[in-house]
Amino acid sequence: MGEYATPEEEWHDFLSGTHPHLQDKSPLRLIPSNPRCKLCKAPFGSPGRFILARYGYQPWVKQPKICGRCFKGLGNHAQMCPSAADGQQIRGGEVEISMLFADVRGSSKIAREMPVIDFTRLMNRFYRESSRVLIDGDAIIEKFVGDEIVGLFIPFLAGPEHAARAIGTAQELLRVTGHDSPDGPWVPLGAGVHTGTAFVGMVGSDDMSDFTALGDPVNIAAHLASKSAIGEILVTDGAAEAAGVVADDLEHRHLSLKGHPVDALVLTVAPLASAS
Repeated sequence: MGEYATPEEEWHDFLSGTHPHLQDKSPLRLIPSNPRCKLCKAPFGSPGRFILARYGYQPWVKQPKICGRCFKGLGNHAQMCPSAADGQQIRGGEVEISMLFADVRGSSKIAREMPVIDFTRLMNRFYRESSRVLIDGDAIIEKFVGDEIVGLFIPFLAGPEHAARAIGTAQELLRVTGHDSPDGPWVPLGAGVHTGTAFVGMVGSDDMSDFTALGDPVNIAAHLASKSAIGEILVTDGAAEAAGVVADDLEHRHLSLKGHPVDALVLTVAPLASAS
């Protein structure tokens, strides 16, 4: 563990993108060809992938810009938290991130009004298009939950401007689903973006673990999205400030999220002005 007093401190630096290991020049960068893992530089293209894929250097399903081996091996650099109970693996730390929740508004009504196979095709298209948008925005797809997608914008991947990346990705998600079209959206979405300090890392048992984010900021982002109307992105003041959003001409809304008061801005697919 070297200079780090606790595993949590080391994880914090990994997730923040400041860990010395992330600054190393990987020898894998010398093997052709692009595209590559953004962390270890392992090639995903031919001919390099034929050599390395068998060792786990393949695109990670939650963010194909990173190889699965990097995330499976992340805990080898940052040790397991000592508070973990027997049989429980908790590898992670607390770090400021931005979270994007987006869901299909009125999905139950939509499902009742069309054949099951047509609704299935609609949701498959939503999953496919929203996944592409989040991946392009350097988010980690935390999960799909029914009619909802959750993206995590973590500094080591999205950079220090993760709040702006989350807001821009939410706007792009509205655009690709047709919310700026005269004909209206092909699937009605509402979204929420929040920035806060959460626990981020691998959580689970010995034989099954998953990468996730936990804590009150995650709950705020989820409840925020549930309050948004079709075509709206509700962004907490903290996230907007972190992104440098000029809020003078935007609608402000005061919300009570499960009894927790939150001030938010109402955004749409329209481009935003940002502070210089």
